[in-house]
Amino acid sequence: MRFQLIWNVDEAATSCQVCEMTRTSEMILPHDQSASCNIENVEIPPPEIIVNAGRAASFAWEEFFHGWLRNSHTRKAYERAVRQFCSWLESSHTPLEQVTPGLIGRYFDQHPGSIPSKKLALAALRALFDRLVNRHVLILNPAATVRGERYQVQEGRTPEISAEQVRQLLGEVDTSRPVGLRDRAILGVLVYTAARAGAVARLRRGDLESDGTQYLLRFREKGNRIREIPVRHDLQQFLLAYLDVTSLLNATKEAPLFPSCVGRTGVLTATAVSGNDICRMVKRRLSDHDLPGRLSPHSFRVATITNLLTNGAALEDVQFLAGHADPRTTRLYDRRQKAVTRNLVERISL
Repeated sequence: MRFQLIWNVDEAATSCQVCEMTRTSEMILPHDQSASCNIENVEIPPPEIIVNAGRAASFAWEEFFHGWLRNSHTRKAYERAVRQFCSWLESSHTPLEQVTPGLIGRYFDQHPGSIPSKKLALAALRALFDRLVNRHVLILNPAATVRGERYQVQEGRTPEISAEQVRQLLGEVDTSRPVGLRDRAILGVLVYTAARAGAVARLRRGDLESDGTQYLLRFREKGNRIREIPVRHDLQQFLLAYLDVTSLLNATKEAPLFPSCVGRTGVLTATAVSGNDICRMVKRRLSDHDLPGRLSPHSFRVATITNLLTNGAALEDVQFLAGHADPRTTRLYDRRQKAVTRNLVERISL
């Protein structure tokens, strides 16, 4: 039996033009509520192959994606991967009960994605088939014995920003306007806490508080983890100067610590910035100083982790600061070996 690989873009993963948010470099304008078609609230029916397998299969589908998966990002990624596999099965009219480990293996032989994408798709299929077995739709999980490709990363791909570039960015921000003070404070938080852009965007006014001896920042990280990180003295100056000018010093605890800005007017709104807003701001600041555009907010995280390890900080301490569950993840951010390699290749005398 010959199978043709067909990639259908999941309707739930596509963007609706009516529902798109109008964005400029520093502004978020909400769409017209009367024309709202929020994809998150639209119930997308299960694939035909699931429906044809019976009510128990449809129940398992709903249970898996809306009851068992609580992380919205994981839910979207898994559903996209599973729907692509179901579309591939439907193109050859293969029913669910005829799916075998060999069939799944042939599917991944043709899969055009990267190895991490294939591993994610395989994990999604294993988990869904487990649910189908539990609901007595299938006898065995056909994805359980399918092996994924080996994928080993010695070093992450995020480029590191140098100490000189960090000092240039922080030292040359125009702080004559509130938006400049906000941007300097955001850059300082990225550098001196190694926090992710998304966690910085979620900060509220109440997340910055003093314990009587120093200020602390309370971050909401991936996996709903909450961590408190002390604020060093120069970052404290950045934050207090920003809060004082913007009248956020006495704002309510639920007010966003870093609100968005109305275009290039410099007027701050009552809406919090997003992680994408922070990324655009960093890219714009890099461009203003003729720094490499390949750098990103994550580059500060790489630089901070590498700097601490270079200065002799214990790996477990750096791991805690970075919020990593596994020290091997922290090592991926270590760029010390790259400097050794660069010096080594310069010594080649051929």
